Formats: sequence, structure tokens, C-alpha cells
Amino acid sequence: MLTLQIVLSGILLGGLYACMAIGFSVIWGVTGLINLAHGSMILIGAYVTWWLHTATGVDPFLTLPVSAALLFGFGVALQRVLMERVIRSSLLMTLVLTFGLNLLLVNILLQLFSADVRAVTMPYSSASLEIGGLRLTWTRILVFAIALALTAALHLFMSRTRTGHAIRAVAQNPRAAATLGIDVRRVRAVAFGIGAALAGAAGTLMAALYSFSPISGEVLTLKSFVIVLLGGLGSMGGAIVAAVVLGVCENLVSGLGAPGLRDAVSFAMLLAILLTRPRGLFGANHAADARAR
Repeated sequence: MLTLQIVLSGILLGGLYACMAIGFSVIWGVTGLINLAHGSMILIGAYVTWWLHTATGVDPFLTLPVSAALLFGFGVALQRVLMERVIRSSLLMTLVLTFGLNLLLVNILLQLFSADVRAVTMPYSSASLEIGGLRLTWTRILVFAIALALTAALHLFMSRTRTGHAIRAVAQNPRAAATLGIDVRRVRAVAFGIGAALAGAAGTLMAALYSFSPISGEVLTLKSFVIVLLGGLGSMGGAIVAAVVLGVCENLVSGLGAPGLRDAVSFAMLLAILLTRPRGLFGANHAADARAR
């Protein structure tokens, strides 16, 4: 029964991880940038939720549109002002740039909020659903449902709107898309904004479950990276499966006796992926500059 409880909790955690990773995947797939500042963007969303909840008492889940909108604007501006300038540079240059951006964001968060660990406490945080001896908190269930809803909404946006089709076209072949009259720079900015918005939403969901500090972002970036590699770049279904696998594995490791090794699971999975299947479970591409299908 304990193992089943741990597995179910890991599946619910996988919804949050999927939301984190799909934003990372959108940015990587469309712009070709591996955004090492992704975890810090998630933390910005978490701090927006914490600040609004602390200042006004609003329910954390109701702050999700605010954090997503703020991060969307930040992402669009960042792509237009900074990232577009290095879009054709080497992989090393883009990694150095996003690494530096991550350091900048971490230090800004430290100045604004200090290094203290923050948490959002809700009156219903301990409320749970009990079925046959299994106990699942409503907060985790709600986070899982919202994360899946965001993923489904992104899928519908990509597959049924003109902007979504333009993003897919740029991801597949920017030159051909430009020949067809698509404003490639604008599309890249929108795609970066969408990825950042998903990071902000993931930050809100994370704040509802866990405590956090300005230096928590590196682990979040790593987990997003691992999920994208495992699921396959550009595959939303693959990202969901990979996120659930990571969530279940982490919970099993921590729940069955080795909580200190929880985050090491991501490193182990990364090594396993690179050694056995670099293109991921559902991906066809494996190069660093691969494009989303």
C-alpha cells in the first residue's frame, strides 16, 4: 500500500514537472536556445505568487494568470532585445549568455527577497482525498489537473491557430517559413514568451506545494532538461510521460529510504539517456540545435 501511495504521488508530481519542461522545450525547439535561466524564470513565477498571497491573501492558484502574463511579457522582451542577437551564434555562446542571465536573475531575486526560504500556506493545504487507505492531498490533485489543462491548451493553440502553425513552421524550417511570409523574429519572440509564461505558471504551481529560495532554480532547470531529453524534443506526449517517470522515480527513491538522493535521480536519468537513447523516447532529433517537430 505504501508503494502504491508513493507511485500515485509521483504521478501527480509529474504533472508539475511536465508544465516546467514543456516551456523549456518550446523555447529550445523554436529558437534553438538551451535556456539555462529557465529555473530562475520558474522561481520568478513562484515569488509573484508568494508576494501576491502575502500582500493580499489571495488564493495562490488565482495568481497563475498574473505570473504567466508577467513572464510572457518578460520572455517576449528578452527574446527581442537579447536572445535574437545570438540566435545564429555557436551553442557555446548561447549557453554562456543564458548562464549569465541566470546568475543575474538569481542575484536580483536575492536582493529583492533575500536568501530566506519562502513558502505559501493555505487553509486547505492538509485537506486530502482518501480512497481505500490511499491519501492524496487536494492541493497535489489540483496542481496536476491545472498542469494537464495548460498542456492541453498549448496543444490546441499549436495545432488549431494560425500563430501556432507559424510557430511550428519556424521550428521546422525558419528559412522556408520566412519565404512563405512569416515574420520569423516575431514568431520566435512569441514562442519564447509562451515558454516563459509556462515557466511562470509552473512557478505558481510549485509555490503551492513546496518551499523555495532564489538558489533553487538550477535543480529545476536540470529536471526540465532531463524531461525534454527523455521525452524527445518537440513531443508534448513524450514530455508528459517522461515527467511522470521522473516524478515516480524521485518519490520511490525518497519514500523508500534515501531522501537525500532524490535530486540525484535526475543526474542518473540524464546519464542513462545520453548513453542509451540520446534522441529520447519519442524524439527523432538529438542534436543540440534540433527543432521541434
